[in-house]
Amino acid sequence: MDNIFDDIQKRFEITDIVKQDKNLNFLTCKKELTVSLITHLKNIEGFSHFVLLTAVDWIEDEKFQLTYILNNPDKRIDIGIRTYIDRGTATMDTAHHLWEHVATYQRELKEMFGIDFPGSPRVDEQFILEGWDDIPPYRRDFDTLKYAEETFFPREGRKSNDPAEYMKKKLYPDEEK
Repeated sequence: MDNIFDDIQKRFEITDIVKQDKNLNFLTCKKELTVSLITHLKNIEGFSHFVLLTAVDWIEDEKFQLTYILNNPDKRIDIGIRTYIDRGTATMDTAHHLWEHVATYQRELKEMFGIDFPGSPRVDEQFILEGWDDIPPYRRDFDTLKYAEETFFPREGRKSNDPAEYMKKKLYPDEEK
């Protein structure tokens, strides 16, 4: 795995390498180089299987972290490519030309986080949240409680229990007397 890193570091500006496990490593690179790096890993290094594309909302830093996970089935290793994009203008180059199913992940991230992937097939079509008109629900500034209170009616008869007190009563019912 180290020889792959040496080659990649010569060609791309890698800002961080995290060796998670002997068969799982994460590299961080600039947004502009991400699709090129993924292309290199697929075409040159044998990472022929696209596993996952996911996002994390770092609201405090005003950034989204995108993580692409690739697998090399011959060497039985995985590599995660991380990049950061600006939260205010959340756009990223598409990688659907490398694997068709990347477009599905990109559609989901567009709908759930508001991250745009210009040129990706059907990226602007509704995917999961038909008729949704609020901010994307996976953004950390989406107020789930407020949305639930405004959208759903309260149900009579429901009550909340403090878990510690509830378990104390269940486990030691005689101590209350």
